[in-house]
Amino acid sequence: MTDEELRRAEHRLLAGAATYACGGYIARLDALHRNDLYTRLAYDRLERKYDVVRELFAESDSNWNQTFYVLLFRTIGDVTNRDAFLTLARRVSYRMVLRERASLHAVEAMLIGASGLLDNYRDDAYTRSLKQDFDYFSRKYEIAPMTGAEWNLRDIRPANHPLLRIAQLAAFLASNDFLIDRLVECRTAEEVRRLFSAEASDYWYTHYIPATPTRELPKRIGRMKSDLLGINLVSLIQYAYGAYNGNERLRERAFALLEAIPAEENRFMRRWRLYDLRPANAFQSQALLQLATEYCDRRRCAECPVGRRRLAALRQSVPADESLSRH
Repeated sequence: MTDEELRRAEHRLLAGAATYACGGYIARLDALHRNDLYTRLAYDRLERKYDVVRELFAESDSNWNQTFYVLLFRTIGDVTNRDAFLTLARRVSYRMVLRERASLHAVEAMLIGASGLLDNYRDDAYTRSLKQDFDYFSRKYEIAPMTGAEWNLRDIRPANHPLLRIAQLAAFLASNDFLIDRLVECRTAEEVRRLFSAEASDYWYTHYIPATPTRELPKRIGRMKSDLLGINLVSLIQYAYGAYNGNERLRERAFALLEAIPAEENRFMRRWRLYDLRPANAFQSQALLQLATEYCDRRRCAECPVGRRRLAALRQSVPADESLSRH
């Protein structure tokens, strides 16, 4: 193949990147080569996430429980509130929560009070008690509260409202200790769901937001959110903790856990399905997510495992590799 032909082939790859056109090529691979591709991509994704863990671990004075705590906050909400949840975790540390965890109301008061979100809503008896207790804790621990303006509340589903998520976090943290020990033992989606099964306190049975009662409904972390915590938090901690301690079995457990959790359902997976790519589990969906976000969306076709494979075949003068023009 001439250099000009190779350039044209690279151009065709780039032209199809926006529509994930290599999906057709991946779907036609045999199971062995497709699984090899998924493994490389899933490994790359965990390595990229591990960089975030290393930064937070250093910030947390090499304390794994504090690192998990910050990652938990980073993962619990939607993407638009990620920075706000991180700020909250840094203002109310895991050490503070441990000292007060005997009282769920105390943990809730610290976290909700520090979030500043109560200023956005009318008061009722319960929120006044949270504010009163936070006033005490803010002096005791020198907690500077956030402002409600730091949170995105537009187009937020009631079940994903930051206040409800914080109440669920409070319930989880008040009922669990030695968090890393419990995380590294998770092997199935059901074990992850049990880990995060704590329900928000009684007030939230009839509220999504303060001073606005609704019909009674237990407010526990749902199956879909629990699965996402398994993918983006539990497996990541297992991988990072295993890498830090040189424990290869624990790193392998992270991959096995991803294989045990259902695939995510999001806009990326819907686009891959157009090419009849249907991930069987979170291990495969994480691989496809890595391909979409790190390569296709950034038009890094010549660097990605799929693009390199296809261009290598052309360099070896494999006849036509029609898949470049037959997405």
